[in-house]
Order: sequence, then C-alpha cells, then structure tokens
Amino acid sequence: MDFGFTDEQRMLRESVRKLVQKHAPPEYVRQHDRERTYPEELFQACAEAGLLALPFPEEYGGAGGSLLDMTIVAEEIARVSADLVMAYTGNIFCGLNLVRKASEEQKRYWLPKLIKGEIKFSISMSEPDAGSDIGAMRTTAARDGNQWVINGQKIWASTAGAPNNVISLYVKTDPKAPYRQGMSLFLVDNDTPGLKLRKLDMLGRRATGTYELTFDNVRVPPDRLVGGENKGWDVVMSGLQVERAASSAGNVGAAQGVVDLALQYAKDRKQFGRPIGTNQAVAHMLADMQTEVEAARTLMWRAAWLVSTGQDALREITMAKLFTSETYVKVANLGMQVLAAFGYCEEFDMARHYRDARAATIAAGTSQIQRNLIANLMGLKVQ
Repeated sequence: MDFGFTDEQRMLRESVRKLVQKHAPPEYVRQHDRERTYPEELFQACAEAGLLALPFPEEYGGAGGSLLDMTIVAEEIARVSADLVMAYTGNIFCGLNLVRKASEEQKRYWLPKLIKGEIKFSISMSEPDAGSDIGAMRTTAARDGNQWVINGQKIWASTAGAPNNVISLYVKTDPKAPYRQGMSLFLVDNDTPGLKLRKLDMLGRRATGTYELTFDNVRVPPDRLVGGENKGWDVVMSGLQVERAASSAGNVGAAQGVVDLALQYAKDRKQFGRPIGTNQAVAHMLADMQTEVEAARTLMWRAAWLVSTGQDALREITMAKLFTSETYVKVANLGMQVLAAFGYCEEFDMARHYRDARAATIAAGTSQIQRNLIANLMGLKVQ
C-alpha cells in the first residue's frame, strides 16, 4: 500500500490551502462563530473551484475523483475550523448516497444542482428519544393519495437551516416493521410548508448550526423518496463508511490546526527571557501532540484508502473515527494548557477549537458506540 499522493493530489492540497487562506481567514472564521452564521461564501468558493464535484461521476457533472480527494479537501478546511468543514463534507456524503441508491432521474436532477452550489444537503436521523438507538425512531411518513405526509420531530440536525438546503430525512414508513425493514429516506426542502426549524444554542460548532426540526403534516411528492419504500436502512449502511471517513478527515485536520496554533505560540511567547517552547515540559507536550495527530492521520488514510478501493473497511473506518475524534479532544485540551490564559480567552482561536472538539466524540456515533462496534467485529457480543 502506497501512502504517497499523486502529483494531482499534491496540487489539490495546495490549491485548497490557498482557497481556505483567501476565503476563510481567521477573522472570517471568528466572525461566523461569533455571529452564528452559515459560511455561504466559503461554500460557494468550494463550488466554484470544483471541490464539490470531486468525488462524483462525470456523467452528472462531477470530476470522477475518489474518496481520497474528498478527504484531502476536508482535512485542509478543518485545519482552520472543525465547524466550517461541515459546509463541505455533509453535502458530499449525502450526495454520494444518491449516487449509490437514487434513481437515474433523481441523480440527474439533484447532483448537478449540488455540484454547482445551487443547493445543499444535510442529514437528519436523530430524535429526542432516538439517537444511537435508531430503532426508537418515531417520525413517520404515510401515504395520502399521491403524496407522503410527514409528522414528528428530529433533533441534532447539523446544517439543516443553511440557505437552499435539502434535508436527507430518515423516517418510519412501516411502524410495525423492525427498523431495518420499515425506514425510508426522503428529500425535504428546509422551507417546505409545515416544517419548523429551531437553531439550538450549542457550546461549539455554531456557524453551520445544529437544529431541531418539527414536522406538522409536511407533504412531499413521491419523487422525493430515495432508494425505495422501507429501504432507508440500505441507504444508511451504504454511506456509513464514507461518512466516517469524512468525519475522521475533519478531526485530523482540526487536530493539526490545534498543534499548529500551540507550536507557533510556544515559539513566540517568551517567559524568563526565552520562548516557552524551549522548556522541556512544553516541548514534550507538543511532541506528544504531533505524534498522536500523525498516528490518527495514518489510521485515517489507511481506512480511507480501503474504502476508496472498494474494500469493506467497517472495522478500520470505525477505529479511525474513534481515534481521530479522541485525538482532537486530547490535543485541544493540551493546546489550551500551552496557551494558558490566552487559550481560555474567546478572542483567540484555541478557545473555539476547545469548544468545537468536544462534539467530535459525540457526533456521527459516540466513542462508546464505536467501541461496541469494534468489539463486535472482533467476535465479542457486546450488549
């Protein structure tokens, strides 16, 4: 297995780095975090640069690239913000679900719109009583003539309120069936009549936003059903490994961003006549931080490579999600210690990383769920 990048991938990384420096400088990131506003300018810049097109087939307007291309982009954006990267990755893995499971007509309608930046996609699955326990889902869609009527409540829906967003909504279409056999996926515009969105006051990741959704007799036409009635579980599983690859890449990029901030501060900050980085206690802390980030990156790249080559990488990508998320939390905590009071001050980016990192071990499957799955894949029947 070759971990080396092609010349094209090295050029991609450099171009994304320049794009982020231009369209998401530190003050831009701080402003959107402070004002809790969606980074529309960054999203459109990604679309104009062709970054949204990367992993999609050419026949739908894509660039015919691979999952590795997507992870390169995600890692670079996340170096400045684990929040803003969701403006990129959330769209990609929802769109790739359509590539795998949507009808040809749906693909030709939706994918070009996403690739051009005309629409966005987000996912909504969790409910107040159904997080990791997806079988407890209660939101339903029922037939009424030639339409579907949706009722219920969703929560923790990331980026659901973004402009021109289409929600990939998982609901029960056969309440009597087991959840693997009675769930379906619908595409619902976030301004559909009967749908109410409430942006939640979260500790971190404030720009892209986390929402509560209430569906009161929301009507959608039959062509918004993706993958077939009661086939939602198949869609979820088809995209699980890509979602975790995107999440892992974001965690690695954000963790590296923390190390970069802490290292620069340790070189610049002087106490007792010399940079604090020359103190062994601080230097060793930074050395450990970079080593753990590099280990997380290697685990992420191997898992992403397996997925991109069509291999079953459920164990590896789950390990990557677990380790990268916990690494981000760990280095953010240590970065706070290096910057001391400056890190604790909201005027400095370390405080934002510290807040944003805490969601990494919760979102897209908690660390405990990842450990259960890994143990089960090892042959242990964990309850």
